[in-house]
Amino acid sequence: MSDSIDRRSFLKTAGIAAAVVSAIQSPHVLADEKGGKMKKAVGMGMVGEKALPLGDRMKMLRELGFDGVELVSPGIKDREALKKAIDDAKLEVSEILSGSDWATPITSAKEETRATCLKNLKLAMEDAKFFGTTSVLFVPGVCNKQIPYDEAYKRAHEGIKQMIPVAQELGVKIAVENVWNDFLLSPLEMARFIDEFESPWIGAHFDCGNVAAIGYPEQWIRILGKRILKLHIKEFNKKVAADTGKGKGFNWKLGDEGGIDWPSIVKALNDIGYSGWATAEFGGGDRAVLTDVAARMDKVLQLK
Repeated sequence: MSDSIDRRSFLKTAGIAAAVVSAIQSPHVLADEKGGKMKKAVGMGMVGEKALPLGDRMKMLRELGFDGVELVSPGIKDREALKKAIDDAKLEVSEILSGSDWATPITSAKEETRATCLKNLKLAMEDAKFFGTTSVLFVPGVCNKQIPYDEAYKRAHEGIKQMIPVAQELGVKIAVENVWNDFLLSPLEMARFIDEFESPWIGAHFDCGNVAAIGYPEQWIRILGKRILKLHIKEFNKKVAADTGKGKGFNWKLGDEGGIDWPSIVKALNDIGYSGWATAEFGGGDRAVLTDVAARMDKVLQLK
């Protein structure tokens, strides 16, 4: 009896250990090939100085030390002109953000809404190929009173799985982001969600600020590991959020005291060997604001 119990206990323990190891290092998902330091980017919509011609705004970003811009699809106007401006400034496109995922979530109970979501995701992937970037940031749906968690999980998985052949054909990965959607609320679950695709074309776009309200970014980074394809960088202050409202926690300048533990994040990123794109996400501003953001990114990410 005791031998049998010990054996069952051992097998149970071994199974848990194997699951944890699997969550820490997926055999299927590998980060994009990287080398050197992280590259800095900023969202196109956050670039002020609208009076300047497009080409001059892109050159300004290069002068300020940015390496690239994040674009939002659908809605990119005159792709050829935009690509020329980006190329002439010696910038790159860090990623394409699939911008309709909140309005038409992949977890919707309505088949036509899910179809629209996938149609727009395909457009974003085609834009990514055109601009020569390797991934599309995708919000994997939402959960709410009308969309139960288990049904959301099933619909999100089924929808994204349909896009794997498209990703392979275009050479563009789908990077699911951790957002405030009441879904994929732990790093272990997000790792599992990604691993179940058994495909190198699905990974994570990790947002350090989004997770700070419910956990510790450095822990998520270590658990997600090589699944992380790209990063979003923004600040979050838990005390401000607790005192004035959750969303107000983002109203804190990158690197100011009271925000995220950036040294621990940088150590975790170094531990997993990450040196890809880091895209700033903030309210945007003019040259002075962008200069400050670039300097703060250099400081918190230890780029200089």
